[in-house]
Amino acid sequence: MRSALAGPFDVALAPGACLAITGPSGAGKSLFLRMVADLDDNEGEAWLDGAPRSGFAAPDWRRRVAYVGAEPGWWLETVGAHFATPPGALLARLGLPADSLGRTVSLCSTGERQRLALARTLVQRPAVLLLDEPTGALDAESITLAEAVLRDALQAGAAMILVTHNPAQAERLGTQHARIEQGRMV
Repeated sequence: MRSALAGPFDVALAPGACLAITGPSGAGKSLFLRMVADLDDNEGEAWLDGAPRSGFAAPDWRRRVAYVGAEPGWWLETVGAHFATPPGALLARLGLPADSLGRTVSLCSTGERQRLALARTLVQRPAVLLLDEPTGALDAESITLAEAVLRDALQAGAAMILVTHNPAQAERLGTQHARIEQGRMV
């Protein structure tokens, strides 16, 4: 794949694998995720189960290859309106109260919105998770809970590309490791 970053990039992930990407702010880590998610213009091709991204309608690709940004988007007033599938026990596993779905998004803390966005994505069971600093706004206990949920997704066969500034988190979750510096993956 090639974009404004200094590609091309050649990354292969098996089900259950996690590529943990670290690097300085502004190096292009988020751009890389957005490129794979087909959210930004780029050249090249991404493949899922032997099928090229260009063979998918954009919404279908994004359901199978799901991007969770560092600042997740919320476009409706209540949390529950964003869930096509009920999250069941996932909220409690992420340390969120049972009444979270009835809350107004604007009244949720940044950390709550981050965990809710993770739940919103995980209930869809995407084949690939593209996670941009998914625990950046969380306290240590919430990070532990979120990482346990992510490990379960990996064990269930999801592949993951995790961007993190936390080297310890990269070691805990990553089965493969890369660093992006000045737009280049090393």
